[in-house]
Amino acid sequence: MTQTILLSFAAGVFAANATPHFVKGITKEEFPTLFGSGPLINLVAGWAMYVLAAVLAIMADIGAHPVAALAAGAVGVLAMGVFHAYIGADTLATRLKTAQGRTT
Repeated sequence: MTQTILLSFAAGVFAANATPHFVKGITKEEFPTLFGSGPLINLVAGWAMYVLAAVLAIMADIGAHPVAALAAGAVGVLAMGVFHAYIGADTLATRLKTAQGRTT
């Protein structure tokens, strides 16, 4: 059951994180990623995270523990939603750039 919970949580995190990247990509808007902030990069990153979320959900064996998997996935989505609503990718990218500037 632990594997189901962990994989479902990770699937929720990746699916929730995929959404803003995919949406920004298909609307041709900039949004920070580890690989840049252009629309095409965001589209591909969002798509890849959706695919990864699906693979994790398949590996989670949700059918064996459906309630635990649903709860863990929902908590993962909530956790990523809180991150984007509270900290946000823009703030994190700015902090990383500032930190890199100080070390070089």
